[in-house]
Order: sequence, then structure tokens, then C-alpha cells
Amino acid sequence: MDARTLQVRQIFKGRVLQLNLEQVCLPNGVEATMEVIRHSGAAAVLPMLDHDRVLLIRQYRHAVGGFIWEVPAGRLDQGEDPAACAARELEEEVGYRAGRLEKLGEILTTPGFCDERIHLFLATDLKPVPTNREHDEVMEVEALRLSDALGMVRSGAIADAKTIVSLHAALLADGPSDARRGAP
Repeated sequence: MDARTLQVRQIFKGRVLQLNLEQVCLPNGVEATMEVIRHSGAAAVLPMLDHDRVLLIRQYRHAVGGFIWEVPAGRLDQGEDPAACAARELEEEVGYRAGRLEKLGEILTTPGFCDERIHLFLATDLKPVPTNREHDEVMEVEALRLSDALGMVRSGAIADAKTIVSLHAALLADGPSDARRGAP
């Protein structure tokens, strides 16, 4: 038996998300009321400067009360191709255009209450272009060795899920061999 949605009541709709109360019949036949956040999805991109250096941003995130390390990312526009979104965010946030954009995978950010899906990409063959950040984006761009970024994950300095998954997915892809070995 599949789950069935019996009733949806929209509680809030903003420019980033929508909050619903959804009355559902679960696959086991039990009826429940779920608080569900609906999100249009996003794309994130790990820019590789060369065989062992990545570009990360240190961005202010009000919801967590400070700056965090992240890969460039942004919300999908209505009907937008995730690769196009990743390419746009790469240019807007870090000022590079990718000669090659490879899909690394997809993640569900918090599937217990939200349907947001982030498409992850690896960008290589980078060429500099002007940035075009949005007015509410406060960030710095920094080049790091991939092995150093992975060390920051282990130490807790990088805690953002899409960034952690992107860094590890790059290792599993045909990525930089020195970084996979953790070579200096």
C-alpha cells in the first residue's frame, strides 16, 4: 500500500519555501498529520582549481548565527536545469566559468520534514569571469587543498552537509589522485 495525501493546508508561503500541514494515510494504514516544508530544490558545485585545490566560500548564514564554509550553491528557478543553476552560482558567487561540469549525485537535505533535493556538481577547467552576488550574500572565497578541506571536515570546521558530501563525492569520482591519498 502506498501513502496517500488526504488533505493539505498551506500555513506559510515565502520566496524560499512553503510550510504545509498534510493529513496523510501512511503505507501501514495509519493516518497522521505531518508538518512538511516544500522547497524548489537547489544545485551546489565544487570548483576544482587544479588537481588538488578547491574553491570554497565562507558565507554568513543568519539561521546558524555566523559564517560557515560551503560550496557555492543556489535555489533552482522554476523549471531550471540543475546544471544551469550550478553554472550560474559558480559564476555569481566565485567568479569562474566551468569548462566541464560533472554531476556527482543528489542529496535530500532533511527528508523527515522537507522535500529539498540538492543536485551536486564538480566544476573543472575553470576560467575567471566577473562575480554577480546577490545583495544579501556576505561571503569570502578561498582556495584550499582538497586534503586540507577534508581535514576541516574531520575537525568539524566544515559542518555543511552539501559541502561534506561534495568533497567526499569528488574523491569517489575520477578526481585528483593526490587528494585521495592525502598527499601533501
